[in-house]
Amino acid sequence: MPDASLYGDAGSNTLAHTAGAVGGLNVPALARLGLGNIVPIRGVSPEGRPSASYGKMAERSQGKDSTTGHWEIAGLVVNRAFPTFPGGFPAALMDRFCRAAGVEGYLGNRTASGTAIIQELGDEHVRTGLPIVYTSADSVFQIAAHEEVIPLARQYEICTATRGEVCTGEFAVGRVIARPFVGGPGKFVRTTNRRDFSLQPGGETVLDLLHRAGVGTTSIGKVDDLFAGRGLSAMHHSKSNDEGIGEILRLAGGGRGGLFFANLGDFDTLYGHRNDPGGFAGALERFDAALPGIISMVGDDDLLFITADHGNDPVSTSTDHSREYVPLLCYTPRSRAGTALGTRETLADVGKTIAEFFGLPNALEGTSFLQMLRTA
Repeated sequence: MPDASLYGDAGSNTLAHTAGAVGGLNVPALARLGLGNIVPIRGVSPEGRPSASYGKMAERSQGKDSTTGHWEIAGLVVNRAFPTFPGGFPAALMDRFCRAAGVEGYLGNRTASGTAIIQELGDEHVRTGLPIVYTSADSVFQIAAHEEVIPLARQYEICTATRGEVCTGEFAVGRVIARPFVGGPGKFVRTTNRRDFSLQPGGETVLDLLHRAGVGTTSIGKVDDLFAGRGLSAMHHSKSNDEGIGEILRLAGGGRGGLFFANLGDFDTLYGHRNDPGGFAGALERFDAALPGIISMVGDDDLLFITADHGNDPVSTSTDHSREYVPLLCYTPRSRAGTALGTRETLADVGKTIAEFFGLPNALEGTSFLQMLRTA
């Protein structure tokens, strides 16, 4: 995006750089939808008649984290960035953390890679029982602990107290994150028992609209965490892409109507944050292999959106999210061929389109492109 340099992300391009690093992507299902029509991607040629409408979206919110991205997709733009702490958290805040969490101290308290800091401080954590605290370029307060030293229930309890009693007011970070790990010296590994404790959305989202109107709203992945459970009638907290795809197939194919909102987090958690373009490409190709099964469930009166909440360029020197345009694909069997949706000014256009699709008057941010889909 034009303001990427303000975030240290000038030149980032997650899809193109991933494809270039592995000699090209093999994603035929995404190619047929029109992924190659959005931006040049090695191995993904533009389609003459793509089966989905396609474009890209700018993030209008301040920041580049999962919370702001998801809220904006749902029609809520965050005009004031959540606070970040590149030098670590203030001593007074950490004192408050110790009191609220009921711990005698902590380790770390600095910006760090999550996989690196557990190797560095894991032994001391096991010896002392003190939680490891760290942050990143995002607005996050992350708490890492060995599952055999601080049991999961206790880890979640500490995070709940931190969310409600510590990270408030001027220190109200977007997310408090539990980062459990296991293993031994030199071989500590994070588990899939991560949990995100997000702020409540600061305004109305399309989930609120739908839920109030009696329309089913089902989340898959960590979507429930990112909205603090608000506006959701059913929540399925999958822990991997494969599990999430399985839940999409199971739930969306179960005959229920409404909105199904799924987050597949392995792309950044396992690969983008670890600067692993090969792993990232493999995850894209596994998703692509599952995509025909998802598309087969999309009825004539349904819409399928495929997009992202931010970038996470695995080829950049940073391991953080990247401030980028995100791809937008929208498929409905009613369209004979996709139409170009252009560059959307905000991710909120998706939420606005969903609200119009369900016939709900609203004051969400963004501009609906539903009529463009219906005339394609």
